[in-house]
Amino acid sequence: MPKINGFEMLELVEQPPAVIFTTAFDEYAIKAFESHAVDYLLKPFSQDRFDKAIERLTERDATVTLNNTRDLLDTAAQGPQQNQRIVVKTGNKIKIIPIDEVHYLESADDYVKIHTKEGAFLKNKTMGHFEKVLDPQQFVRTHRSYMVNVQLVTRIDPYEKENFLAQLKTGAQVPVSKTGYAKLKSVLGI
Repeated sequence: MPKINGFEMLELVEQPPAVIFTTAFDEYAIKAFESHAVDYLLKPFSQDRFDKAIERLTERDATVTLNNTRDLLDTAAQGPQQNQRIVVKTGNKIKIIPIDEVHYLESADDYVKIHTKEGAFLKNKTMGHFEKVLDPQQFVRTHRSYMVNVQLVTRIDPYEKENFLAQLKTGAQVPVSKTGYAKLKSVLGI
């Protein structure tokens, strides 16, 4: 698929379907089966092999299949390509944000607001998810509700009590907690 891969496309679907992989590449097969994919067809495949995959799909309980599909998407989202970009849906369009263009991330209920020079975009993920998949040398969780791109930090100012504000090259100010301050200092080598 051009621009985004099948894993990213499925992530954008509100209720992802059960998945039968059909591909010419075998490198994702183990990951697919570990994540309970219905089947994995390596091209070229025969009509008989395709029919068996469809039979397996119809035999499975729909609820179990949906849960397994979500597990598969979570596993796939942690692949090496996925931590270099964030794919979001804006209206009926799909936007690909290179990770270097992200200024900071902000928790917004069940979503994360991704701030860039083009504005803010919502992604239906948690801060914990991004903390796991983003490079900890590039993105630091400075607060329970914020992660910052350390390349954009110009200074850290005291704010109140044991809290701080990270000043970014963009002019934005990101809250920094006591714990976040220690993490940020460590990554910045202060």
